[in-house]
Amino acid sequence: MNKLKIWLKALRAPFFTASATPVLLGSVMAWAKLGTFNWLYFFLTLIGVVSINAGTNLANDYFDYKSGNDEINKTPTPFSGGSRVIQQKLIKPSNVLVGSLVFFLFACLIGLYLNFSIPGNVILILGLIGIVIGFFYTAEPFRLGYRGFGELWVGLCLGPLVVLGAYYVQVQVLSREALLVSIPLGILVGLILYINGFQDYEADKKVGKKTSIVILGKEKAAKIYYFLIGFVYLWIIGGVIFKVFPLATLIVFLTIPLAIKATKILMKNFDKIYELLPVNAATIKLHLLVGLLLCGGYIIDKIL
Repeated sequence: MNKLKIWLKALRAPFFTASATPVLLGSVMAWAKLGTFNWLYFFLTLIGVVSINAGTNLANDYFDYKSGNDEINKTPTPFSGGSRVIQQKLIKPSNVLVGSLVFFLFACLIGLYLNFSIPGNVILILGLIGIVIGFFYTAEPFRLGYRGFGELWVGLCLGPLVVLGAYYVQVQVLSREALLVSIPLGILVGLILYINGFQDYEADKKVGKKTSIVILGKEKAAKIYYFLIGFVYLWIIGGVIFKVFPLATLIVFLTIPLAIKATKILMKNFDKIYELLPVNAATIKLHLLVGLLLCGGYIIDKIL
């Protein structure tokens, strides 16, 4: 395996859709509402947010290695248990940490440029919040992901923070609608991490990592997943009924068969590991498709 492939494995690059999708949604909303779209700002925002995502992934690998969490995980999957580059001795732990800091620094430089180019300090504030949460999700002294319901922090960062930030970059105003439409994406990206917790349950419990699954137990946690998936669709219906979201955003209901499939598999196999792999994949797809279809809804509304 060459060095590039090894680092892409460490970065978990295929999962960058989790950070790219909210950037796209916020940017498309700005165009649909105010007719503004700055391509340079869009690409800089995208690269900056993905860089924070990359830095977070590497930091998580390093600090989960330091805590022993990934070391004692004997049932890693393509979705859970970390990238395993440290455990497989593909990259030195110190180099993983340095890589994390480099990506965070790169994101800071992009953020400072955008903040300098755009009035106000909104980008500076949102960017700093994202970086602090990303790094200290597993790093001392806060270890946010170890203290209970860490998925909420992830949902906050890759939901409201990114959608609002991407919107603001384009039009220099904050939007209540952008905040509200970001909630489904925030929930779904949190659920991506939430599902991983089922497979990491034993290792997390041994090192005292209080994930939602460890706190709730697998059976109760499976019911919460079912509830939250349903809440995503109810939220969008409510947004349309109260005329906050365009009618065309109901196109997201095309994803219901995938949501039903994921919940059925989870309810049947919540105490298993490899049988849950389709749920991992389906949750990632749901996040991506819901985000893209929300974008599509705003584009349709703009055109029509």
